[in-house]
Formats: sequence, C-alpha cells, structure tokens
Amino acid sequence: MANSLWKFIFWPLALATLWLSLVPVEHIPTPFNFWDKAQHALGFTALALTGLASYPGQRTRLLLGLVLFGVGTEYSQHLSGWRQGDWADWVADCVGIAVGAMVWRAFQHKTKAKFD
Repeated sequence: MANSLWKFIFWPLALATLWLSLVPVEHIPTPFNFWDKAQHALGFTALALTGLASYPGQRTRLLLGLVLFGVGTEYSQHLSGWRQGDWADWVADCVGIAVGAMVWRAFQHKTKAKFD
C-alpha cells in the first residue's frame, strides 16, 4: 500500500520534471525561476527519494534509469530548438540522484538499527 502511494507521487513528479525540462522557458512558472543547477539537483533528489520509496527492491535499476532520464531530457532540450541542452545540468541531475540515494540509504540504515 505504501509503495502505491509513493508511485502516485513519483510518476507525476517525473512527468512534471519532463514538462518543466521541455517547455519554453517563458512558460515556466516564476516560483521555479531560481538557480538552474539547484533546480536540477533538488528535482532529481526528490525523484530519487520518491523513486526509491516506490521501488525499494530495484535500487540500481531506478538510479540508472534516473541518470538516463537526465541525459534524455538534456538531449531533448538540445533537439527542441527552444531550449539548450547542458551537460552541466546533467551533472547537477546526477548530484541530486547521489544525494537522494545517500539520504535513502542513511534513512534505511537508521530505521533498520532502530528495529534491531
């Protein structure tokens, strides 16, 4: 049941990330208008955390999928004609994924120690 709730959060978040990545910059709501690299890192941290909560038994597959999702969005921006793909943004995505994975692992370790 808990995994279903997390999936209900993860997939719309992934779609929102994709939309925000591909829509022309003029159409992005102003609350999202802050430092670009922080947006990438925070967004992919959230994706990693909600993804790991959704699919806890598929950690490697999920994290690799998010890395590829980041590459795909940057390449799609490059092809769009109205956005620019930036490999530094992909690095920020990967930093966010790593942070999310570390927070998830620390939480899992702490929770396990609490119940042992």
